[in-house]
Amino acid sequence: MLALFAFFLFFANDDESANALDKALKRFVDVFAMVKENYADPVSSNQAIFEGAIPGMLKTLDPHSIFFDPGHFEQLREMEKSTRKGFGSIVSILPGRVIVLQTLPGTPSSRSGLSPGDEILAINGVDLSRLDSEQLVQLLTETRQHQVRLDVHRQGSMRLLPLMLTPEDVDANAVDRSFLIQPGVGYVHVASFETETGKQIRDAIEKLGGHGLKGLVLDLRNNPGGLLNAAVEMASLFLPPGSKIVSVKGRSMQGDTATVEENAKPYTFPMAVLINGKSASASEIVAGAIEDLKRGVIIGEQSYGKGLVQSVFPLSQGSGIALTTAFYYTPAGRSIQKPLRGSQLEQTTATGLGGIVPDQIVYPERMTRLRGFLDASASLTTYATDWLQRAKPQLTDDWKVSNSLLDDFQTWLSGRNVRPGLAEWSSDREWIRARLHQEIFNQGLGVAQGDQVELRHDPVVLAGLAAISGK
Repeated sequence: MLALFAFFLFFANDDESANALDKALKRFVDVFAMVKENYADPVSSNQAIFEGAIPGMLKTLDPHSIFFDPGHFEQLREMEKSTRKGFGSIVSILPGRVIVLQTLPGTPSSRSGLSPGDEILAINGVDLSRLDSEQLVQLLTETRQHQVRLDVHRQGSMRLLPLMLTPEDVDANAVDRSFLIQPGVGYVHVASFETETGKQIRDAIEKLGGHGLKGLVLDLRNNPGGLLNAAVEMASLFLPPGSKIVSVKGRSMQGDTATVEENAKPYTFPMAVLINGKSASASEIVAGAIEDLKRGVIIGEQSYGKGLVQSVFPLSQGSGIALTTAFYYTPAGRSIQKPLRGSQLEQTTATGLGGIVPDQIVYPERMTRLRGFLDASASLTTYATDWLQRAKPQLTDDWKVSNSLLDDFQTWLSGRNVRPGLAEWSSDREWIRARLHQEIFNQGLGVAQGDQVELRHDPVVLAGLAAISGK
């Protein structure tokens, strides 16, 4: 009950509020006592308050104001660190299937003998074939906290490999991809905004050529955001000194503004910033500032529209809440937050659409029936594993998928009763070539090499390159 009272008292900052609070608390206590005494089954106080009363109250405000029990609050704190517990493996997640693409040197996955191409069939006895992709992600996230037993199938082996892995602290780099996508043009993908994100971006750019670069493709797609300070630090790498980056407005803060320091020495090369519907929060702050100040071209799809300032308040017994306390606005005064009907945010943000609308709308490559099947069935990944074991090639950066290898893949599919029509195969042939190239590099040279193959065929990235070169 202490957490509930502490939460209510947070709002009692004047006499009128205090009187209203007294009445509300009395009404709540009366109802709770009646339920506790008369309900058909015994009522858990923790369940009624922590899982019922408090979440129910927050739900009327907006979807992002959340109560955390002690376990989830600890996970929230853990997310703010640059190191997290894990096993050091990169996997491909499909409905009912988890396939290993890479194990990082010196990590629990590598030491256990887990190898690229291995398929994890069960975790702690839980059969993965029964789970959808979202359930698999949730299970994999939970298992990073404890020792786990994996049942693994390896190509060419009839028996399952039982492996025991104990999680360790591993680096969680916010900048997970960086390379020269063209001579003199860098590509950097930022996965999240954490304490070290600004430094990691600067380090990545310096390794690629620093101020001498001819241009940069900054990829913020699928980046859900994170720390405001990290967004300000990133934007300051590219915007002129003294420029406004973002302003914050709310009941307790009016017009607080973050600007680029006057002594900053930002990069001045041409830029393209990539966003999509999963780019949110801090990603939108950076993209909005670059767009408003015409520092670069924004390309992709409209962003998510989460422009909330969320303050985290610890409560008693190790619990806490994340509460919306203000809203973010771009340098031109646009609200980033999209309207949310049926919540407190419907009136607050009703004047704008929210999110960042790109300068150029460009969609990912369309998914045909054959492409969808090959991806969902893991045919490309499984074939890559099989081919690498059979052919044992000496892969180099300039290796290409030959026509004979495409024919071999078609024969391999036919042996599994997959026989696309001639027109369907011809239409998707070059897409299949690129995806096989990516999967073979993922397992043979590492995911970083596979990513480069994928991105050089990505229509959104290609649009960014064209914008930088002025074509």
